[in-house]
Amino acid sequence: VGVMARTPSGTQEIYAKLVIGADGRHSTIRDRAKLPVRNLGAPFDVLWLRLPAEESDPHEPVFRIVGGQIFIMLYRGDYWQCAFLIPKDAFPQLKAEGIAKFQQRVAAVAGFARDRAHDVENFDAIGLLTVAIDRVEEWARPGLLLIGDAAHAMSPVGGIGINLAVQDAVAAANILAPILVTRAPELADLQRVQKRRQWPTEATQWFQVQVQNYLLAPTLKMTRTPKAPWPLRLLNRFPWLRQWPARFVAIGLQPEHVKTPRA
Repeated sequence: VGVMARTPSGTQEIYAKLVIGADGRHSTIRDRAKLPVRNLGAPFDVLWLRLPAEESDPHEPVFRIVGGQIFIMLYRGDYWQCAFLIPKDAFPQLKAEGIAKFQQRVAAVAGFARDRAHDVENFDAIGLLTVAIDRVEEWARPGLLLIGDAAHAMSPVGGIGINLAVQDAVAAANILAPILVTRAPELADLQRVQKRRQWPTEATQWFQVQVQNYLLAPTLKMTRTPKAPWPLRLLNRFPWLRQWPARFVAIGLQPEHVKTPRA
């Protein structure tokens, strides 16, 4: 029937026909509803950091593997958003080694941006993403619906978690908006959202698990730089094949389109 919230002016009770939990992978609403979560496992974490961009830099995404280190760079105009993949729960050890050692790690794997590693001045400039792949078996209870990471935390593989979250929201709007005009949605109405979105969610998570278990996890254990895996060699040899992974990342397995009338 609603939520109880703590506000600067005190506790407030908010009543509603429907509560939608869209509060992310550490969802408070999911925890309070005691919805069980199935954990699919994740053998790595991600450190987010920034390196300055220069005019002579390329603009395309960069994926580098040096030894057992994996580094991804995304061009953001005046800086590079960088993802440094590390073994699960390894960040405290890296911090214990000191920032100078970490700068050396970045320089070793950052390629053309190696001389900018000193711009990471301290560990406060680094964001830790504790990677998780999980999902609840039931997205809905009477009066409650979970969507996005609250219903299914995605791995950063492919950068597609936000895509699925937005698609969940669009599907929920298409299904529930006409109902909410006249009445509170019943449990069967809420379950239609899960039925609509479950198979692309599970298929995408299956793909992410394969990538992390058979590519990322073994690479992070290596001491020498491995050869590119055969799927990447295939894409490099036949450029026309690249449209399919690009479509998967950009659009997903089941696109959603807004069908609700304008307010």
